[in-house]
Amino acid sequence: MQGRPAVEDDPSPAVGPGAPRGGSENRALEYVGKDVRVVIARFAPSVHGIGDHGFIASVAAAARRHRVSAYIGDGSATWGTVHRPDAARLIRLGLESAPAGSRLHAVAEEAVSTRAIAEAIGSALDVPVVSVAPENAAEHFGFVGSFFGMTMSASSARTRELLAWTPTGPTLTEDIRNGAYAGA
Repeated sequence: MQGRPAVEDDPSPAVGPGAPRGGSENRALEYVGKDVRVVIARFAPSVHGIGDHGFIASVAAAARRHRVSAYIGDGSATWGTVHRPDAARLIRLGLESAPAGSRLHAVAEEAVSTRAIAEAIGSALDVPVVSVAPENAAEHFGFVGSFFGMTMSASSARTRELLAWTPTGPTLTEDIRNGAYAGA
């Protein structure tokens, strides 16, 4: 967002039924003044851990399929991450005590480079790590190729302060190196 990590005060640009996810965040916030306790939870692009079938599982699957772990371009795009149990604990805290209208960020690591992700996968799968040109990303990664080269970082500083939330799970690269995606 605007050359910086997203923060909790950043409004969602999605408005109206034709917007991504129907503009649900903005629509929900319209009910804050109508006796509805709305709490918004925004998740990091990588909610990681054993059993994850999301973006990182897709990147690891591409590494197994092509027998190389890749990043796009120079690998400087960054992703926010959170371990699954940390995200679950945040949701519980939010439901219990976040004020109406709060926007919470389930983000433990603000910005992990896609190159670091590829290097961890390469190490875990014992395959070489290479760069893929942006124009070849979709061919190499499949649907996740359109996301893996994007910077999607976010801060959770206000969320942590508001709810006294401290993530305790492993980092994304620790999770990868410890085998969470070995068979994904």
